[in-house]
Amino acid sequence: MHIRCDFDSGNIQVLDASNSHQVLLAIRPDLNSPHFQWFHFLAEGLTPGQRYGFSLTNAGQSAYSQAWSSYQAVASYDQQDWFRVPTRYDEQGLHFELDSSQTQAWFAYFEPYSRARHARLIEQALATPGVEQLACGQSIEGRAIPLLRVSAQAAAPRKLWLIAQQHPGEHMAEWFMEGLIERLQEADAELEQLLAQADLYLVPNMNPDGALRGNLRTNLAGTDLNRAWLAPSAEASPEVLFVQQQMQRSGVDLFLDIHGDEEIPYVFSAGCEGNPGYSPRLAQLESEFRRRLQDSGAEFQSEHGYPRHAPGQADLRLACNFVGQTYDCLSFTLEMPFKDHDSTPNPRTGWNGERSKRLARHVLSTVAALVGSLR
Repeated sequence: MHIRCDFDSGNIQVLDASNSHQVLLAIRPDLNSPHFQWFHFLAEGLTPGQRYGFSLTNAGQSAYSQAWSSYQAVASYDQQDWFRVPTRYDEQGLHFELDSSQTQAWFAYFEPYSRARHARLIEQALATPGVEQLACGQSIEGRAIPLLRVSAQAAAPRKLWLIAQQHPGEHMAEWFMEGLIERLQEADAELEQLLAQADLYLVPNMNPDGALRGNLRTNLAGTDLNRAWLAPSAEASPEVLFVQQQMQRSGVDLFLDIHGDEEIPYVFSAGCEGNPGYSPRLAQLESEFRRRLQDSGAEFQSEHGYPRHAPGQADLRLACNFVGQTYDCLSFTLEMPFKDHDSTPNPRTGWNGERSKRLARHVLSTVAALVGSLR
């Protein structure tokens, strides 16, 4: 058996592979950062019918070690069909196993979204009527950060922003963006109503360097982009600086920042209730957004999530809070799980790319229903 991770979003260190029933591994930390949790590797030379076991020995020192409880790793034989495998966590690490039916298998923290698929997604989007690349930023390593604008008329009064994958290990975020872009390719009355009143501004991947390198949390400089919005710089967080400059040109009437949460087994949202400028108008909009999204049949709920911030105690370094405060607009962080959405569990897949895509379709419907009352 041979284990490697020399590919897009790969991350693993092999400590001892002499015992196929307990291969000892470690997760590599983010470059220039102590954060680690994301893993992705390929095991080759497997014998069909044999059981293989893998142990991530440093899981207890990871960024969110408490999140391993009830977590199940994902595996795939073809990088298309990803399924959960038996997993347990103890003081020796995270342990998972596979009764292999093929000669090779991939393992990951979550179903990966590749850079090749990202490139195809941008091509697909730009082939859609009304979609253009408005601008293109650059990561520290010079990778493109396309900003797409979806517009049906010259002077739509509302500007709606959605960004994804500030944290590179949260691959469900770009799966979400794929679902959103696929929905935009379908002509229906709901979307026509939305685009008659608003332009959409989409950044499908905010952190291409971190995603390619198999980071969990940070960019090439070791910056957590979702803690850089109060004072971004060209040196440490050019990705955020680019988006902020574009927002200043267009304005923002709604902002959704798409993420994944390691610990909480539910889809949920976090709002701006701790912002100094939070108002009854924004509180009403937040409540209406959550109600409509849940009533739409989406895999979404409002009972479980982050503790609410006390008035005036929001961290304005976060995108959601910064944008909501700066533009006095409805602003949410939308979180999807690395585990499962326990309200509607799927033991075989847990939460996955396809469910992320379906959620995006419901979010667009919700936004379409609310667009007229955003201001």
